[in-house]
Amino acid sequence: MPSKLKDIKNSPALVVSLDIRNKLANDIIVVPLSTTLRPAPTHVSLPEGEGGLSKASMTKCEQVTMIDKSLLIRGPFAGKISNEKMKEIEKAIMIAIGVI
Repeated sequence: MPSKLKDIKNSPALVVSLDIRNKLANDIIVVPLSTTLRPAPTHVSLPEGEGGLSKASMTKCEQVTMIDKSLLIRGPFAGKISNEKMKEIEKAIMIAIGVI
């Protein structure tokens, strides 16, 4: 764990928590993104342009986590992904937590 907030690296992530939860809670549920494309059952590829991404990326759904909203920075990649991709991500999260 970083000892200070300044030690935390800014990394892109996809918000997967419900909009209503995001409005009411102090934290959000995210999966991190990576430009290192390593196929796995818990990874979903996002092509360049999807959700405003400037590079092809991959969700790492095995690392689903919560972050405090105060740490959230809306970056240049802020956008929405397609419903089709979101369904793939939901399935990958279920695989990661052992539901399927």
